[in-house]
Amino acid sequence: MHFCIVGAGFSGAVIARRLAEAGHTVLVVDERAHIAGNCHTERDAATGIMLHRYGPHIFHTADREVWDFVNRFTRMMPYVNRVKAISGGAVYSLPVNLHTINQVFGTTMGPAEARDFIAAQARRDIVEPANFEEQALSMVGERLYRAFFRGYTRKQWGLDPTELPASILKRLPLRFNYDDNYFAHPFQGMPEEGYTEIVRRILDVPGVELRLGCRFEDIGGDFAHVFYSGPLDRFFGYRLGRLGYRTLDFEEIRAEGDFQGTAVLNYCDEAVPWTRISEHKHFAPWEAGRFDGTVCFREYSRLCGAADIPYYPIRLVGEKRMLSDYVALARQARNVSFVGRLGTYRYLDMDVTIREAMDAAGMTLARLREGLAPPPFFLDPLGGDGAAPAAARPAPIPASPLRDAPEPSPAVHGRLKEAAHQ
Repeated sequence: MHFCIVGAGFSGAVIARRLAEAGHTVLVVDERAHIAGNCHTERDAATGIMLHRYGPHIFHTADREVWDFVNRFTRMMPYVNRVKAISGGAVYSLPVNLHTINQVFGTTMGPAEARDFIAAQARRDIVEPANFEEQALSMVGERLYRAFFRGYTRKQWGLDPTELPASILKRLPLRFNYDDNYFAHPFQGMPEEGYTEIVRRILDVPGVELRLGCRFEDIGGDFAHVFYSGPLDRFFGYRLGRLGYRTLDFEEIRAEGDFQGTAVLNYCDEAVPWTRISEHKHFAPWEAGRFDGTVCFREYSRLCGAADIPYYPIRLVGEKRMLSDYVALARQARNVSFVGRLGTYRYLDMDVTIREAMDAAGMTLARLREGLAPPPFFLDPLGGDGAAPAAARPAPIPASPLRDAPEPSPAVHGRLKEAAHQ
């Protein structure tokens, strides 16, 4: 069978490879001039430093199968994400750990003493936190909240923390030891040759054709099915409105030597307009010493406009209502499955993206063997708060006989219009 995959990021690449390995042919299209989506990396022409063009990406997972899959296509180098933060004129380590606590309060507490101390700082009157601010106050108290969370959150989301769901903070660790590893997953690393090279190698398989600089809406063809990893609302011509995202602006800094001494430095004070500065040679410590110069980026968060690159789905009440309506439309569309971060309007780490793509391909092949069509979604995009666990598996999808599915139209854009106006 002949398939079309829209988007040459991890979702599209993994699905394309699995289908091609099973004997199918696949056309992968992407309107950008490069593969790998927002994970795109490339060597800086002036310095040779590997740059994360759309912001830092650190690979971490608890999923051994995903880790083994990625290591088929690259050499993963040891890397631990150790984030520093400036607050009130001092530098601290994040996530909040025993060192952070002792620095803030000028103490030398041990784990048990610090645990009791923070428990006394926490707001005990908040039993069921209704929002981000209440969740933070109930966990760490006023001082740590003001120092590390309030200002940064207002800059990152453009909203007061009282307007954000409590679930966002539930994913941030609080540690009563000196472990400053930002992630707790057993498998962590950085690809020696960058993320774009991983995706290139995943796509390098007989049966896969890649077209870059190509809009899905502009192509023609006769496909058995389309896997769409573009924005869900765009597929339907934004007919119900635009789903809200935050986007990022980057201000480049070039200097000699070492600019800040670490890969990521957060700026927690609201008076500082940027959220963080990333120094990209430090994402590759095995080679950082050979570069005389350095390249950094100040990062600014703002509401995503029509011409901007969408990064973080907002998923507040209004967006969830609109998402529900778009999901209802998508369930009526024929010969298309929506996958990935944009296709399901969820924030996904790279490992979860790969896992879901592997499972989607596996489910598709299993259903094809049974004469069944792939479903519109391989998991419920309305479930949870938009961040799936690292080893999430898609929920079962009711069977839909392939023989009852309408025949694909000769041109993909014609089928898109047909699906979007049902």
